[in-house]
Amino acid sequence: MGHPTFYRTAQIDGLTIFYREAGARDAPTLVLLHGLASSSRMFEPLFARLSDHCHLVAPDYPGFGHSDWPDPQKFAYTFDHLAEIINRFTEALGLSRYTLCMQDYGGPVGFRMALAHPERIEGLIVQNAVAHNEGLGAIWKPRRAFWADRATNESTLRTNLPSLATTRTRHVGNDPKVERYDPDLWTDEFAFLSQPGQADIQSDLFYDYRTNVDVYSTWQAWMTEKRPRLQVIWGKHDPSFDLSEPEAYRRDVPNAQVHVLDAGHFALDTAADEIAELVRGFLSS
Repeated sequence: MGHPTFYRTAQIDGLTIFYREAGARDAPTLVLLHGLASSSRMFEPLFARLSDHCHLVAPDYPGFGHSDWPDPQKFAYTFDHLAEIINRFTEALGLSRYTLCMQDYGGPVGFRMALAHPERIEGLIVQNAVAHNEGLGAIWKPRRAFWADRATNESTLRTNLPSLATTRTRHVGNDPKVERYDPDLWTDEFAFLSQPGQADIQSDLFYDYRTNVDVYSTWQAWMTEKRPRLQVIWGKHDPSFDLSEPEAYRRDVPNAQVHVLDAGHFALDTAADEIAELVRGFLSS
């Protein structure tokens, strides 16, 4: 029987950071970092399946979920800043050693955390998060144009990124078995993205995504040198990230565990049992 999940907050740099926590604190700790436009809620399937095996902690970033949404005029929505906040969050909870589970935006947050404090990292679990330029597929061409000329392309981004159709596509992707997906997944996220202030927050953060591409080589060099324990779990129906990306990780860390699943960008949507078993094996190995 699993442990109950607790829904808590911590005060970090004057912000209320919401997080989910379950499992015994003396068990291996798994810090779960969510993607766009989700929150710690996306990891509920793992909480239900792994709390008997490990200590799970999943925060919402500032601007997401139930954490504070500070005004972008007063708070820098950058991946550097999010990583600083979440690093301080782990310190506030007394987490000195943990495995990072990083999905989508969780990759740029988590790699920054790992390079800032490599002594804390017991392993990395990457689920559809990119660390190589070639991993950004053709869909990123207009997004790169936004990075190159924000003023000209911002209105297009603000129309497309938070739309209901795009939010659905982030989940379903090109999976032909659409009946496997609960539509609440994208309608809930669309409601979140439609809240006042979210367009400014998400636009700022997406513009900062270009800084991730600039430091991909740094992350790759760190993996090549340190050879961290690495598991890559990849939903193959992801339209945003290229299917070559899992093997790119294996080039950096030859002994990485790489698993390509019949799932989408948010692989937990449809493959929670399989992913839980893979994670359980990785933490036990």
